[in-house]
Amino acid sequence: MSPRPDYEVLALRYAENPAQRAAQNFLGGDDHDGPMPLDYFVWLIRGGGRAFVVDTGFDAAMARKRGRIHLARPDDLLAAVGVRQEQVRDVIVTHLHYDHCGNHDLFPAARFHLQDREMAYATGRCMCHAPLRQPLEAEDVVAMVRRVFDGRVAFHDGMAMLAPGIELHRIGGHTDGLQIVRVWTRRGWLVLASDASHFYANMEQRRPFPLVYNVGDMLEGYRTCYALASAPENVIPGHDPLVTRRYPVAGPGLEGKAVRLDADPA
Repeated sequence: MSPRPDYEVLALRYAENPAQRAAQNFLGGDDHDGPMPLDYFVWLIRGGGRAFVVDTGFDAAMARKRGRIHLARPDDLLAAVGVRQEQVRDVIVTHLHYDHCGNHDLFPAARFHLQDREMAYATGRCMCHAPLRQPLEAEDVVAMVRRVFDGRVAFHDGMAMLAPGIELHRIGGHTDGLQIVRVWTRRGWLVLASDASHFYANMEQRRPFPLVYNVGDMLEGYRTCYALASAPENVIPGHDPLVTRRYPVAGPGLEGKAVRLDADPA
């Protein structure tokens, strides 16, 4: 087996929702309601001569439709840190909500990694229910189905190792097939939690995000994320603006756009 490299992991911030409030971010609301904005990220893992992209975000048209502020194209952010979209051979899709699987024209050479249960969730009877269907876009799901028929989707059932030091783990909760990514770095095991926890506060306070398929799985997911990481601070939530404040900028001119998650946090 190939040696396990110390991977470099970057969070690339492509959009924001400054109008979000705390009461919208916790199941049951929040007694101290106030502004609690959301940031939107895609992530890059590189090392051992390979580059893995985690999630593909949404485009400017979807931002307008959903009332979000689009800041940058993910491929432009990747280019700014030295990765061309045609170089990417593996894209990990944590789940099929609109903000994680859009931009269908990106990564034409990539294979997409998805949990079996996520595809079943997004194409089955759960989508007959409007609250579960609302965060998905039919065209995103259809695009993934087309990739299946093009031979460009690798399905996984639970835990899978994509390369030495890169693992997928199904968590569920937010969606039935949500998966997280465990990555070996110079700081030990890092967990890209995606929407297993939108904010640090969700998992630290054990207060679930209200957009949820299974509350029990979401709560258990917090425990699993911490168990898989080498330290609690190595669990990275999916939408927290604190991420770009806690970690160093990935390079000149990338302030507010890209941070190094494998570096020591502030």
